[in-house]
Order: sequence, then C-alpha cells, then structure tokens
Amino acid sequence: MIRTRLTETFGIEHPVFSAPMARVAGGRLAAAVSGAGGLGLIGGGYGEAEWIRHELAEAGNARTGMGFISWKLAQAGAPGEALLSEVLARDPAVLFLSFGEMARFAAMAQDAGVPVMAQVQDLAQARAALSAGAVALVAQGSEAGGHGARRGTFSLVAELADLLAREAPGVLLLAAGGIADGRGLAAALMLGAEGVLCGTAFWAADEALVPEGQRRAAMAASGDATYRSHLWDVARGIDWPEGFDLRGMRTPFQEGWEGRLHALAADPQALARWRAAAAEGDADIAGPIVGEGIGLVRRIRPAAEILTGMVAEAEALLGGGWQRT
Repeated sequence: MIRTRLTETFGIEHPVFSAPMARVAGGRLAAAVSGAGGLGLIGGGYGEAEWIRHELAEAGNARTGMGFISWKLAQAGAPGEALLSEVLARDPAVLFLSFGEMARFAAMAQDAGVPVMAQVQDLAQARAALSAGAVALVAQGSEAGGHGARRGTFSLVAELADLLAREAPGVLLLAAGGIADGRGLAAALMLGAEGVLCGTAFWAADEALVPEGQRRAAMAASGDATYRSHLWDVARGIDWPEGFDLRGMRTPFQEGWEGRLHALAADPQALARWRAAAAEGDADIAGPIVGEGIGLVRRIRPAAEILTGMVAEAEALLGGGWQRT
C-alpha cells in the first residue's frame, strides 16, 4: 500500500491521477480510474460545453475531477465563466487548471468549495499558482504528451519539491511527463512528489476516446517516435500562447511540413487532408498525441488494470509500500 498526503487529502487508495486529456479523457475513463482507487479527470480542454455535459453524464455517479485550459476559458469570456460555474455546481473532486493565468478561475472554485490543482512547467508558474491558492501542483516535464514547455520531469519535480518544502509545505506535489509504469511512480515518490498524473498510460486504456488507427500505430512506437511541434495547433487552427508546443508522434506528412508551418496554414487542401486523417484515426498523416512514455506501453488494457499494475510494480520496487506524511 502506498500512502501519501495525496491519498489522504483526496480520500483515494492509490496516488495516481489520470490526466484530463482534451477530447480523449471522457467520463468513462475518469470513472474507471476513480473506480480502481485513483482519481480520474475529465478533459474539459477547450471548453466545448455539449461535449463536457455528455462526458459528465458518462461518468455517472463516479467521483471525478475536471480539467480546463486557463487561457481558453479566459478567451471565452462570460460564456467560459458560465460553463465553469456549471461544472463547479456539480461538485467535482478537483478543478485542474493549466496553461495561463488562473487566479480568477481558482477564486471561483474556492468560492464553490472545490480544491484547485495547477499544472506548471517552471518555478515562475508554480509561484503564480501558489498565489492563486492551488492546493496541489503538477510538475509537468517536456516528456509529456500534449502541450508543455521545456523543463525535464526529474529536475523540475525535485526543484519544486524543495521550493514547496521551503515556502508552502502544505501544498501537494504530483509529477507528470514520461511516467507510464510503476518505475515512474516509484521514481516520482523518491524525488519528493506525493503522487503522479499520467496521460499517455491512460491514453492506451480501453475507455479512452482514441481512434483505432492511432491506437495501432502507437502500440508499435517507441519514445523516439515522438517530437515537439506547433504543427498540431496550426493544423487545427488553434492559436496557442507563446512558450507552449505539443508532443505527439511523427508522421511523414507532418515532417514534410516542419519548417513550413506558415505555408501549411495557408494551404486549405493540406489542412483538410490532415483534419480528415485526424478524425478517421489515420496515423500515417495525423500523428497521435502521446508522450515519450508510449515506448513503455505495449497493449490496450482496461484503465483499472493499468492502474493496479502500475501501483503493484511501484510497491515491489519500494519494498512493499510507501508512507509519507
């Protein structure tokens, strides 16, 4: 049994959260992770209201959290705040905020009695999240799939563990980025984290909303097959803030456009081809959005099996368990 302040604070059996992957982490995945003793997060991502309502219904009565992209909520203005209020009224286990100024949204959650978890990529973001009242930080390294920045997981987790010990000892710390099995969970605990947030490991869950073609391609890939690029955002027409790009799998189509992203943005036929491939799960054109940890994932399994296997491996490595209070 691995017991940390994270498991005690959130009343869970295992110190593992599933990441709120936009358009991938739906209600069934979040509910399965929570049902297995972790905490599952629904990927509210870009604030698509009908999708969020549907996935909340899919989660049923399971205790889950919700994740939002802060800059997108801010960009949406009053409708974004109304959607956030609607979600908060459902009393999620936690509100997960990332990528952008979060103070306004954190205050709304605190007023609703919902704890706030902030994903950060450097120390400046960590201090901003602490000022906003976050009860937990997720130190995300560049190994992670999806959007992120430049710091590596190991050094960032250790440095933030030291910062919190000095300046905010009551705040919890989770590690994210490249953690896809029990070795990663054990390493995160040794670095000073209270638990982990995993995306790619649960991207490969039966319950994840991933097209079959992308699943097949990813199961045959190593971490070397991933790279960081702005291409996904250019292809989808999403104007992400400076400082963040995205990690996913290489494809010949995408590599042919690297270094020419302005030309891609101006080519409607190429954009249409990429978007159709993404919708169909054609991984020869549109690369799956996964992290370096994909090289540790060899088959699609139920989320509960992924979670329990990860924890069992970590317990064995830690000599039968772990207790940090």
